[in-house]
Amino acid sequence: MNRKELIQQIKEKQSFLCVGLDSDPKKMPKCVFDLHDPIFEFNKSIIDATAPYCVAYKPNLAFYEAYGLKGMEAFVNTVNYLKEHYPHHLIIADAKRGDIGNTSQMYARTFFEEYDIDALTVAPYMGEDSITPFLEYDGKWVIVLALTSNKGSHDFQLTEDTHGERLFEKVLKRCQLWGTPDNMMFVVGATQGSMFQDIRRVAPNHFLLVPGVGAQGGSLQEVCKYGMTPDCGLLVNSSRGIIYASSNDDYAEIAGQKARELQQEMAVELQKSGLL
Repeated sequence: MNRKELIQQIKEKQSFLCVGLDSDPKKMPKCVFDLHDPIFEFNKSIIDATAPYCVAYKPNLAFYEAYGLKGMEAFVNTVNYLKEHYPHHLIIADAKRGDIGNTSQMYARTFFEEYDIDALTVAPYMGEDSITPFLEYDGKWVIVLALTSNKGSHDFQLTEDTHGERLFEKVLKRCQLWGTPDNMMFVVGATQGSMFQDIRRVAPNHFLLVPGVGAQGGSLQEVCKYGMTPDCGLLVNSSRGIIYASSNDDYAEIAGQKARELQQEMAVELQKSGLL
């Protein structure tokens, strides 16, 4: 999915919602464990219930790798199901890869060739040769960690050099020398609030993948106030607040309701911005 297609989907769905598939068997409802592939069946039900209200899905690799071959089989089945039944939804692998050049080349091959994922999260802190191998694939997105929503983000990302430039600003500037708004996004946590103004001063045109709305306490309205662009420029992710909204047999129905509620809030913000 290229940038133009993504923007078109946002307008058609009146949504910039990304549903995070952080599928943890310890939190999944008991009813799915009677099925052959519980993680995939859980994902499938969540996807079917939320697809009308979102434009992207983000499976977090840690939740699949933790269960070995069975977990990775569920991941592959989830990706294939999305590609077959919901081809207009962006698929983001939240894997946070990033290593020296030849290793990054293999990671890129894994996700962009073997799994045929649309986008991949990448850690930038080993520099140019850890990122550019991912950018060699036409039609794929590299989503670089910039300013994250976790408490520990303050340990490094906000540190300043002698000129007062913070590390996340340096990352944003340098990465734009390698990628463009057509193939690179940045991760910015919703809990950072008005810091989106600083992000937009440095990266005014790139899409931002925004975790932290809902369970982590981030405000959708604040994110939109400071981070939205004339092309929307946002993919706001919600995981726990949607997929674990119910632990009963109605989990998929309730997930759909939660996704719809967020979509309706997003439609209001898109109307405010003049995109609709």
